Amino acid sequence: MKKLAFLSVLFLAALTLNAQVTTPQPSPFSKVEQKVGLTDVTLEYSRPSMKGRTIFGDLVPYGRLWRTGANANTKISFSTDVTIAGTGLKKGEYAIYTKPGESSWEVILYSDASNWGTPREWDDSKVAVKASAEVIKMPVKVETYTMTFDDLTNNSAVIGMLWEDVYVGLKFEVPTDAAVEESIAKVMGGPGAGDYFSSAVYYLQEGKDIEKAKMWIDKAVEMTKDKPRFWYLRQQSLIHAKAGNAKGAIAAAKRSLELAEKAGNADYVKMNKDSLREWGAM
Repeated sequence: MKKLAFLSVLFLAALTLNAQVTTPQPSPFSKVEQKVGLTDVTLEYSRPSMKGRTIFGDLVPYGRLWRTGANANTKISFSTDVTIAGTGLKKGEYAIYTKPGESSWEVILYSDASNWGTPREWDDSKVAVKASAEVIKMPVKVETYTMTFDDLTNNSAVIGMLWEDVYVGLKFEVPTDAAVEESIAKVMGGPGAGDYFSSAVYYLQEGKDIEKAKMWIDKAVEMTKDKPRFWYLRQQSLIHAKAGNAKGAIAAAKRSLELAEKAGNADYVKMNKDSLREWGAM
């Protein structure tokens, strides 16, 4: 009986240890995604609330480094390079730290975004951007810390930081115009050598219109004649052979063989020699 009672106590203790109580986080996590021009921007941060407290100059002291939220450091990621305060910033993920002041904040983008709060040891070499942002007093109070994307244009946006009666905005610029101009030039300029090459190889592999494949591979080879590519010429030889043009196939295979030997590519050397033997040219 004593043994049974002992086992019952152990069972209840195990249940107690394994039980987990789920409660809301006091500073809930938030993720905000925004397309700015052609750039994807994502903010990840935790949102503390005022709860009757004085925030700036008290809970968040002036002139002290702040995680700009709660819990883990606030993170921002950019899918392209951007510009902040005249400084170029590479695409990627950054922590946002701030030093709040009464009239302005210092905003810092830090390349190490893996900290819980502020770094234990600050490393100036990880400061990617440092900028000053004006404090704008609001006529109403914001209970829960909030981050926004404001003043959206094709080429820029403002990261808004709102809490208590304070709004601070940090503008960043994205390279939309350059990307659009590059896209226009590419499309208006017509297909490139790679486009012709890929299309021709696909038609060859799938047994589609071989005359079209021949036209496309010839264009690809012509467009790269200043820097000939032995793998282009290899496919040209196969396509010409399939199209019944033995003379063109042999010429392309010989040129591909020559270039492959110079490049030291044994695989293409063997493939070209095998084809030339098959076609009676070796």
